[in-house]
Amino acid sequence: MELSYQSTRGREANVTASQAILKGLAADGGLFMPCFIPRLDKTMKELSTLTYQETAYEVMKLFLTDYTEEELKNCINCAYDSKFDTEEIAPISKADGAYYLELYHGSTIAFKDMALSILPHLMTVAAKKNQVKNKIVILTATSGDTGKAAMAGFADVEGTEIIVFYPKNGVSRVQELQMVTQKGKNTHVAAIHGNFDDAQTGVKKIFGDRDFAALLKKNGYQLSSANSINIGRLVPQVVYYVYAYGKLLSGEEISEGERINVVVPTGNFGNILAAYLAKQMGVPIDKLICASNENKVLYDFFQSGIYDRNREFILTSSPSMDILISSNLERLIYLSTGCDAKKNADLMKELGETGSYTVTPDMKKFMVDFIGGYAGEAENQRTIKELFDRTGYLIDTHTGVAASVYHQYKERTKDETRTVIASTASPYKFSGNVLEALEGKKSLEDEFKIIDRLSEVSGTDIPQAVEEIRTAPVLHQTECGRDSMKEAVMGFLA
Repeated sequence: MELSYQSTRGREANVTASQAILKGLAADGGLFMPCFIPRLDKTMKELSTLTYQETAYEVMKLFLTDYTEEELKNCINCAYDSKFDTEEIAPISKADGAYYLELYHGSTIAFKDMALSILPHLMTVAAKKNQVKNKIVILTATSGDTGKAAMAGFADVEGTEIIVFYPKNGVSRVQELQMVTQKGKNTHVAAIHGNFDDAQTGVKKIFGDRDFAALLKKNGYQLSSANSINIGRLVPQVVYYVYAYGKLLSGEEISEGERINVVVPTGNFGNILAAYLAKQMGVPIDKLICASNENKVLYDFFQSGIYDRNREFILTSSPSMDILISSNLERLIYLSTGCDAKKNADLMKELGETGSYTVTPDMKKFMVDFIGGYAGEAENQRTIKELFDRTGYLIDTHTGVAASVYHQYKERTKDETRTVIASTASPYKFSGNVLEALEGKKSLEDEFKIIDRLSEVSGTDIPQAVEEIRTAPVLHQTECGRDSMKEAVMGFLA
């Protein structure tokens, strides 16, 4: 059965998967959602024997129904290959009673590789399917990891240009260096004078500018997105939660049908929404624990039912979660309304105009599987150090937030359910903050001296992705104001 997609705001429907991937964002500003969430057609026992690539096919074939088996398997095999430093692609490490799902073994050492390794292949196939003649311009805002992963994925991919905006002084130095040293004739990056929400809002405005779209079309271009608003980003993320359950089952860590909890550090809500979709597909997941840092807009939402971005924006040591506008939450809101696009559109309009909205009691009840938690900077550092001291297992600052929230939840509820924690980045991507957690003091040394020191202190190897940027030349130096992003795009494409 072919699965079609529709906008969460109601003005686009009966869109194929390949068309939704090409568009990225619906014309009415909504996000594409499948008209129903498919169920897995293999048992978890059967899935537990599969490789990551085989699991990916079994999940993605159910969502991307206008791709042939050959097309989809080719995309998967091109994506999940030697770019990853382990054959497992997403291995699981057990530490201190929890299972850490390591999503950072790709070429940019962050979980965004899991989806952005395959998106360029899905998109190029989609372009051929839909007879697209224009050059596709991938326009993306990043809070640190998406940018590099997108640039790496699309670098020199024929028929595409990739433009990334990131907040100046709002990402780690390693994240920034990974972006500004990226090779590829079609890669462009600009640091904006503002925060991630400014970058994300600016990108959405460009997507919503019909006159600009017409101008681009006249010049042979069309926009698409590599952010998690693109369904081609979200669907591949569902895979690793299915795979994780299968690996726990095959490793006899759990019994068939046993429910697990999942903890996800998130700001934009896409990564935990993928876990929710895995649950709806039939994976025995119980609680979905949403871990926030001090920008705890999601925590407050799950507590009160009020989403309110009218608050101070805080720069933390987990910058990829420094977000006040969680774009992917719109998909859950849409589902919680019973897929009432008008109700959802009204709430999103209210968010745009006032900065907040309130869900109904029935909508809040729909989200009962989600539990919010947050961790401050001191607690995050303490968790990283205590976990390392007890077990020798080293985690980054985002995973530290998740581990902190997990411990809070377990202490509060006494829930002994086996739990998977999404480990979203290598500790070396945030080496200064991780080293500070271990040694109890901030190092003022050069970034790479800190990296070397972290390796020495922890006894862990420095990832190749970090070694590569140690001496790489800076190739991108563009900066712009948050109100001149459209002009920057025009400049890149000129």
